[in-house]
Amino acid sequence: MSMTGKPLVLVTGGAGFVGSHLVRQLASEQTVVVLEKPGTNLSRLADLIEAGRVELRLADIRKQLETQKALEGCQEIYHLAANPRLWTYPKGDFLRVNYHGARHVIESALRQGARRVLHCSTESILTRARQAGSIGADQVVPPDEVVGPYCRSKHKAEVFALALGKKGHPVVVVNPTLPVGPGDPGSTPPGRLILDFCLGKRREVIAAEVNLVDVRDVATAMRLALGHAEPGRRYLLGGENFTIRELFCILAKITGLPGPRFTVPWPVAMLAAWVEETAADAYTRHEPAATLTGVLLARRRMSFEAGPSLSALGAKIRPAVESLRDAVMWLAGQGLIQLPANLAQTADIHA
Repeated sequence: MSMTGKPLVLVTGGAGFVGSHLVRQLASEQTVVVLEKPGTNLSRLADLIEAGRVELRLADIRKQLETQKALEGCQEIYHLAANPRLWTYPKGDFLRVNYHGARHVIESALRQGARRVLHCSTESILTRARQAGSIGADQVVPPDEVVGPYCRSKHKAEVFALALGKKGHPVVVVNPTLPVGPGDPGSTPPGRLILDFCLGKRREVIAAEVNLVDVRDVATAMRLALGHAEPGRRYLLGGENFTIRELFCILAKITGLPGPRFTVPWPVAMLAAWVEETAADAYTRHEPAATLTGVLLARRRMSFEAGPSLSALGAKIRPAVESLRDAVMWLAGQGLIQLPANLAQTADIHA
C-alpha cells in the first residue's frame, strides 16, 4: 500500500510513449512505480523522478526472477512493456519480450496477490486476410492468419492473458489502435510517419487504412479499464479511421506543407520492404524504413469500430485532427521540425 493509502500501482514500460502519459495521469494522484529495463531513456519521466512522484525499478522482463522481485508490494499492474517495432534483430527477441516477458509480469503479479492486472495488447493482431466490414472487439483471428513475428508474439500474449481472465483471474486486456499526440519524437510507427511527413521525407502513400486515437485518451481509458473492465474480455481502444492519403492531407493542412503526391503500387511497396528488411537482417542491423510486416498489414482492412468498448468503459476520444495538431506542434516545440513562420508564431505548443 502506498503512503496515500491507495494500492501501490506499477507500470511496466512507463518511460514509453503511451506509458509516460499513463504515468503522468497516475502520478497526479499518487506515487507510481515504473519498471523499465536497464539503459532505457528516462527523459519523459525525468521531472517526475526528480520530484519523487515516480519510483524507478530496473529489471529485464525476459528474466523471471528479476521481474518477480521488481513487482514486490504492487497491487495494481499495468503491463505495457514490449518491443513495439515491426522489425527487430534477432527476430526471437519479439517472443522473448512480448510473450515470455508478458507471462513473467502477469504470473508474478498474480503470484504476489495483485488485485488487478492490465495487459496492453495491439490492434494489429485483429486483422484478417479477408475482412468485409470494420473490426470490432469481438474479432476472432486464427493463429495462422496473424502476420509477422511481432504480431505473432503479441497474439500469443493476448491469448494467454484472456485465458487467465476467463478462468477468473483479475486480468483485463485492452487493444489500442495507433496512438498519436504530443510526446512522440518518431518512436512509434505513426509517430515516424508524422515526423517524416513534416520533414518532407514522405509524400508518397499506399492504399491503406489507419485508425488513430489520442495517446492521452488511451491512458485515461486504460485507467478506466483497470477499474471496470471485465476479465476475459477484450476492449478495443480506438478513434477515427482514415486512409493514409486522408492522413497526409490533414497533416498538409495543419503544417502548410505540400500534400501527398502519388500512390505506390503494392508490388513496389512489397519489393522495397523485402530489399530493406533483407539488408537489415544480413548487414545493417538497423530498423528499415519499410518492413514486410508493415506492408502485409497495410494490405488488410484496418478499419476499427471501438464504440462498444469505449461505451462499456465510459471512455471518450477526442477528434483525431486535434491529436494530430498537438503532435505536430509538440514536434515544432522540441525543435524536431520547422513550421512556416505564420504557423509557428501562432501555434499553441503543448508540453
